[in-house]
Amino acid sequence: MKLKTRLVVAFCIMIFVPVVLAGVVLFGFKNFQMKNLEQTYGLEDGADYNYLTNSLQLLNRFTRDDFEKIKKIAARKPEKLEDVSYLEELNSSLQEKYSYIIVRKDEDIIFEGAEDARDLPKDLPAYGESDADENSGVYIDGDVQALLKQVDFHYADGSKGSLFLVMTVQQILPEIKQLAIDLVVSVILILCFTAAMMSVWIYRGIINPIKKLEVATQNIKEGNLDFTIDVDSNDEVGELCRNFEEMRQRLKDNAEEKIANEKENKVLISNISHDLKTPITAIKGYVEGIMDGVADTPEKHDRYIRTIYNKANEMTTLINELTVYSQIDTNRIPYNFKKINVADYFNDCVEEIGLELESRNIGLSYYNYADDAVVIIADPEQLSRVIHNIIGNSLKYLDKPQGFINIRIKDVGDFIQVEIEDNGKGIAAKDLPYIFDRFYRTDASRNSATGGSGIGLSIVRKIIEDHGGKIWATSKEETGTIMYFVIRKYQEVPTGE
Repeated sequence: MKLKTRLVVAFCIMIFVPVVLAGVVLFGFKNFQMKNLEQTYGLEDGADYNYLTNSLQLLNRFTRDDFEKIKKIAARKPEKLEDVSYLEELNSSLQEKYSYIIVRKDEDIIFEGAEDARDLPKDLPAYGESDADENSGVYIDGDVQALLKQVDFHYADGSKGSLFLVMTVQQILPEIKQLAIDLVVSVILILCFTAAMMSVWIYRGIINPIKKLEVATQNIKEGNLDFTIDVDSNDEVGELCRNFEEMRQRLKDNAEEKIANEKENKVLISNISHDLKTPITAIKGYVEGIMDGVADTPEKHDRYIRTIYNKANEMTTLINELTVYSQIDTNRIPYNFKKINVADYFNDCVEEIGLELESRNIGLSYYNYADDAVVIIADPEQLSRVIHNIIGNSLKYLDKPQGFINIRIKDVGDFIQVEIEDNGKGIAAKDLPYIFDRFYRTDASRNSATGGSGIGLSIVRKIIEDHGGKIWATSKEETGTIMYFVIRKYQEVPTGE
């Protein structure tokens, strides 16, 4: 649920849930508390809530039966209303109903059932002035609010008597007070329940993901990226968590890549240092031989100079590979693409390579099965680097008395396929899938005969892929290896199409 929708729903819940629950509570009070009041105060079935706001009316109904009883006693046995013990008993039962009695004989008050009586007006209604029945009375307003019911009668000696039933309300009746308290408590509980429900809902929907983000940021701050943020919500906070998880994964990948690059750079520096050390040591040895007069014949002197030259070329090759590697690492290899005639280009290339192989007593065969007019789009310098790197790699592992290199050019549809075959010691099947990876070396001994930076074939793959081609190899141990790569042919688009 989106955060905006969640807030709208929360607003509706905060309004409607308390209203609905309050309605349920009122319905419960209507059916239970009102019945309790009806039973306590003798209300008629179906009484409404007006009694809750009119305590005198409620007490009037409450004492209705007592008032009828008093009227009967006054009519039949008036002498009992002169008996103090009976009056006290009657008054005690009325006090439980928040009422009391006052009895007057002629003009004298012979019984007062409560101290509140002194707060009533001194002039009580005269004999015969009240015609109250069980449903009416005289309302007295003052320091004490009271409802006064009067019963007139004659004593046995002929004296006039009046009994006053006084119902006072100085505070809310306990039952009504309890009802009000219950209503207030119910409203508070409803609000607390709604607030708790909303708090749990918001906490689970917003606070929990935020706490996960807080833990995640603390982990990242401490350099720990090996954790995950699992969030199932589809709201804005969930989207934020998912974006944060993607950021964490990217940071982790970058950190791992950085560590791998640093490791590769250390390997490269180690390889280059080792491979530079060998020709430098050789150059120093031959130079010292010349300086010390060891090369005492012209032939020996020429051989020393030629060796120094070859070793310097090896150093140049290593440095060039390092330069290309740095360009590959930053994806900034400079390409100068142009149209190249395949036959002319490879004829020149083979002629150049043939001179070097001839000096090493290695045979070279060249076969061009493509049409002489075939043209490709390529960078001549980088394509030459590819061929020289492949052949140079083959020369390192030539272990036969008579080595040879075969170069074949084939037309394979939209591509030109170049095959470079040698009769070296071959590559094991387990190593073949990895020979184009950076720093991968099938020869772990790293002797001077099989040295190298370990990046030659990775450079080859990068250049071929940048030309839109593909490179792969097949090999058989103790027999030799064939390197294949393809480059798309250039095709003229007919005019008007």
